[in-house]
Amino acid sequence: MQPLDLYEHKIISDPEFPVQLHINDISSKRQYFSPHWHEHIELHYVREGKTLLRLNQREIWAEKGNLVIANSNELHAGYCDGSHMEVLVMIFEMEAFSKELADKNVIFQPLIKKDEVIDDIMSEIYREYSSQRIGYRLVCKGELLRLIAHLVREYTVEFLTERESDRRKKQLERLNLVLDYIQSNYTRQIGNGELADVLHLSEDRFNHLFKESMGMAPLQYINEVRIKKAMNLLKKKEGTVAEIADSVGFSDYNHFGRQFRRYYGCAPSEILKR
Repeated sequence: MQPLDLYEHKIISDPEFPVQLHINDISSKRQYFSPHWHEHIELHYVREGKTLLRLNQREIWAEKGNLVIANSNELHAGYCDGSHMEVLVMIFEMEAFSKELADKNVIFQPLIKKDEVIDDIMSEIYREYSSQRIGYRLVCKGELLRLIAHLVREYTVEFLTERESDRRKKQLERLNLVLDYIQSNYTRQIGNGELADVLHLSEDRFNHLFKESMGMAPLQYINEVRIKKAMNLLKKKEGTVAEIADSVGFSDYNHFGRQFRRYYGCAPSEILKR
């Protein structure tokens, strides 16, 4: 089994355009990107519909015109509730635009609503990126510089010290050990005490650390892992619903059905029929 690593190593190799830019256009109920973190800043601007973004322990529902910011070294994941959504995503490293601000370890407000300056900038970036006319990268880069200046002036929450920044990073690195353990043992019952022993922490301290970083209790995360594994098996038709539920660690068939429906919006039997 491949080890699970929350850290996403990003390489943006073009010095002329040090940005990853893409559009998430989704209409099905699912987690459309898994929990991960990196040193880069990640912006999610909702153009249509709404999306749920999980930033560490916070769950943020973002609607049309909202901007969500995943700061450097912050665990984040994205979910669609099944209605149509379109989100413009930009990922960049602050040092590529301003070493002064990178050295300050700026932390931005996570959710921004109803800002006409941001709406104007994002609309221009979307138009340029969609058309990709000659010079579009120059325009997008210039608009992003304008956006960074606006965010720093209006939406800075704090400046982290180097020690605080390192602490955030090390805390996320420790989580990988626990998540690898869950990936290897999800088919059996796993208690919080067992997981706490992996990090040599008390159960209370572990529960606090896990929820602070993942935004959910350990059991909820384990059940999400099981549900996703079950979905893969159902799509491959590798057994009956009851057999698959048992194989991924659910001893209660009815509980499995409720959890699956809550996560995917349909019964597991419907997946087998498709």
